[in-house]
Amino acid sequence: MAKTEDTSEKEKNKNLKSAAKKGLKVMRKSKSKHPVRKGARIVKYGSSGFVRNIWLSSAATVVMAFTLIILFATVVASVILTNTADMMREKIDITIYLKPNTSEQRLGELTDVISEDSNIKSVETSTSEEEYEKFVAENADSEDIINVLDDEMKALMISKMQATMRVKVYDVDNLDSIKEIVETNSLFKKYVDPEKAPTYDVNQVEIATITSWARIARTGGIILAIIFLIVSVLIIFSTIRMAIFSRREEIYMMKLVGADKGFIRGPFLVEAEICGIVAGVVAATASYFFFMFLSPKLSNYGINVNTITEILESNKLILMYLVFMGIGIIVGRLSAWLAISKYLRKM
Repeated sequence: MAKTEDTSEKEKNKNLKSAAKKGLKVMRKSKSKHPVRKGARIVKYGSSGFVRNIWLSSAATVVMAFTLIILFATVVASVILTNTADMMREKIDITIYLKPNTSEQRLGELTDVISEDSNIKSVETSTSEEEYEKFVAENADSEDIINVLDDEMKALMISKMQATMRVKVYDVDNLDSIKEIVETNSLFKKYVDPEKAPTYDVNQVEIATITSWARIARTGGIILAIIFLIVSVLIIFSTIRMAIFSRREEIYMMKLVGADKGFIRGPFLVEAEICGIVAGVVAATASYFFFMFLSPKLSNYGINVNTITEILESNKLILMYLVFMGIGIIVGRLSAWLAISKYLRKM
């Protein structure tokens, strides 16, 4: 009786070995002949794994989406603040106040002198009479002021009103050479009004503040993005590890029938890539609507959002979605690769 049982057990083992060898042979043949079928199966198993671990997959997707949104916010904040500072620099002009009744001829001579500086972009001059006309135009809606501007008052104001020279420069942070001309040139020393200093430093504090904000936004955003990126990797790593643990017997059987590491690893990589794709779509959509909601309010405060708005309102929006999904896929694939490689080394 015992001998019969031993024979039966040996026969069973023999049949199992034979089936395993046969399965291995079939898998090796199909691996070389049907790569498309193999890829389709990997995608199918990966999609099933994503659905099977939907709660963990959702947690990983949400954290990754937050990471991508923070990356977007960092880039946007840096760009719009830098553009705003540049826009303010473009609008800045240095006003040099000249003595009242400086003639157009003298203004032309002063313009020729200061234009020799390589930092000068443009020069506009205005006589006392022209400054008076600007004053009248600016206060045209004020009847009280207009009513007192008779000929006598006009002559008095023109005699007291400085002529001006408005200078635009290429680099507002480098005005030393211009200051030197205004302070040392004999012609400027003769005609510059000593009672009113040139406006060298107007708006410089605001520009420095905005530039500082841009730097802080860039640095702080990168730090936050790195933190969330690490959290995303850890969550996806844990998700894949739990998926591996729940399917360890299935993986063992796949190893027995000769499945290579690529076939075992594939479904888990697909599962993580799906997380990355979904996170990318969610993050891009949320970023788009939030920015478009916020941009009019930012514009009202003088913040230059034109560059980002033009991108989001053009065909480049598709490129933004692709970039978001690409980053999500890279992060998900890296996390899954680390998790499954660690497991496969133990097998």
